[in-house]
Amino acid sequence: MIITCDDVDGINELKLQLAKRFEMKDLGHLRYFLGIEVAYSPKGYLLSQSKYIANILEQARLSDTRAVDGPLELNVKYVPSDGIPLPDPTLYRTLVGSLVYLTITRPDIAYAVHVVSQFVVSPTTIHWAAVLRILRYLRGTQFQSLLFPSSSSLELRAYSDANWAGNPTDRKSTTCFCIFLGDSLISWKSKKQDIVSRSSTEAGYRAMASTTTEIVWLRWLLCDMGVPLSEPTPMYCDNKSVIQIAHNYVFHERTKHIEIDCHFTRHHLQHGTITLPFISPSLQIADLFTKTHYTKRFCFLIDKLSMLHVNTS
Repeated sequence: MIITCDDVDGINELKLQLAKRFEMKDLGHLRYFLGIEVAYSPKGYLLSQSKYIANILEQARLSDTRAVDGPLELNVKYVPSDGIPLPDPTLYRTLVGSLVYLTITRPDIAYAVHVVSQFVVSPTTIHWAAVLRILRYLRGTQFQSLLFPSSSSLELRAYSDANWAGNPTDRKSTTCFCIFLGDSLISWKSKKQDIVSRSSTEAGYRAMASTTTEIVWLRWLLCDMGVPLSEPTPMYCDNKSVIQIAHNYVFHERTKHIEIDCHFTRHHLQHGTITLPFISPSLQIADLFTKTHYTKRFCFLIDKLSMLHVNTS
């Protein structure tokens, strides 16, 4: 159980009352919880899962000590028919499930895990090789931490993007977003859309509607915690067509099939919940969650997520 409050006396009283009713042990300041390690520094809080990664690597029984610069090869595309089916997919499924939990503190592998998760039903040798590459990347970045700066402001900002028709099997697009509270990354997603989008604008608008839903929930949560937001939340988008549709009061033929998403996003735009500033594609942080990147670009995007790099040597 984690108890958090700005009232030390209140925390002590709560622990006293709990101890009277339940058999419990006070472990002091939060250091470790469900595989997540919490460290403190003058910069702020650091969240990591280095021990959890070590357990995953041991479970995978990797025989070499190689490390790689990125979780997936550049421009790689996977389909169900790649490779030879694994005779026993149990370990593949176990490792992928562990990697999904690891994304709690490792947004840098979110896209890669999103990809390999699509083949848990019938994984092949090619898909297994992709999982091993993710593990080799983790070996070299085992002690990387997600930083929550102590000096961070309490203002939300979001980045929304989509990878149109990026799935080579069914040509479905990928919804991607990341949301910051000040300089702290608090929410992110890389998920295949449910239906096929007929244009990059349609895919981007579906991603924008999904991001809007997350923003609305986070604003409600912050308000419930005593941090009401009086200013609208900027949602940065690099697709001008998507932004124009959101500001357009007249539905055209090309927008009828996404009319509900249009109404939802426009409603919150008109009511001051969000704004839609344009951002250059080169500065779009959510691009990290859409596809693979060359090393320099990948490192640039990771730096924008307030991830602390630690030299494991």
